[in-house]
Amino acid sequence: MIRGVTAGILGTATMAAAAVVGPTIANGAETRPDHNAPSPAAQQVAVMHRTLPDARFLLRPMRSARHHHKARHHQARASRTSYRTALTGSPQTVAHAMLLRRGWSESEWSCLDSLWSRESGWQTYASNGSSGAYGIPQALPASKMASAGSDWRTNPITQISWGLSYIAGSYGSPCAALSHSSSYGYY
Repeated sequence: MIRGVTAGILGTATMAAAAVVGPTIANGAETRPDHNAPSPAAQQVAVMHRTLPDARFLLRPMRSARHHHKARHHQARASRTSYRTALTGSPQTVAHAMLLRRGWSESEWSCLDSLWSRESGWQTYASNGSSGAYGIPQALPASKMASAGSDWRTNPITQISWGLSYIAGSYGSPCAALSHSSSYGYY
């Protein structure tokens, strides 16, 4: 009976050692014992207690001859509120502000005002019965304005935004679009 107890204890110890050593050794792989190497359990403990190096140096800027930073001189600019007006008021007021935001001049404004007065009378719901053109810029087909916003049927700002983008992309400026409209009857 004592022999059975001893065998049981040794068997348990062997299984515990196999779990710590790893699956390769536990499955009977041949290894050469290195008597100076720490045990796997000691290696795990050492890794768990390892401290990381101090990385606070990463927060400071580098100071070397190769990485000398020159001071940047920033141009003084006006604040956004000094040149941007609110997009409120009549469609003409909104279009005027949006036109100036694009960098176009007052002379371009007079061309845009003439063009859209002729096309739609600045009416958000203006519809051409024969062609199907719609809105302030008289987009054809009207659904093109959906690229500027899903509220294109009812929102004059969305229609104006699309119209100005269309003019910029197709003609370059409102005066060029007005000139084309005067010559051909459409823009």
